[in-house]
Amino acid sequence: MPAVKARSRRVLSAEILSLQAFVIFLATALIYGVPAKAQDQAGRLTVELNKFEDDPGGSCRAFFLFRNKTGLTLEGFEMSLAILNTGGVIDRLLTIDAAPIPVARTTLKLFEIPQTRCDSISEVLLHEIGSCRPQNSDEIDCFPLLDLTSRTSAPLVQ
Repeated sequence: MPAVKARSRRVLSAEILSLQAFVIFLATALIYGVPAKAQDQAGRLTVELNKFEDDPGGSCRAFFLFRNKTGLTLEGFEMSLAILNTGGVIDRLLTIDAAPIPVARTTLKLFEIPQTRCDSISEVLLHEIGSCRPQNSDEIDCFPLLDLTSRTSAPLVQ
């Protein structure tokens, strides 16, 4: 019977150590933030270049869909894009403000690429996110949350 009591004490000690480790982890997460791996699993923001449409004035309209599964409403979201021509050369830089991006919704945003025909665009490069600010919070790095896709002839890449 004494061997059973000693074994029970070891099991109880192991459970207490596990509980203490969990409390330390939780306290660390609250103080220093959620670990990056947990942030990556929080959800994704898909940015889809859905369609190009030529404007009679010689510009190209770009239709973007934003599918926000991050769990956060983004009250600030600004992207800087490089538009590459058919020769692969940067034709122009654009900064677009796509905010707000509501949580758990798909949002359509339309942007004009001035003085550019749609068929002259070979690629759209997302080279910077100038702002990514969740509602009632500070700026965050959104690049790890992004999935980029394109249904046009021009890929959307980072």
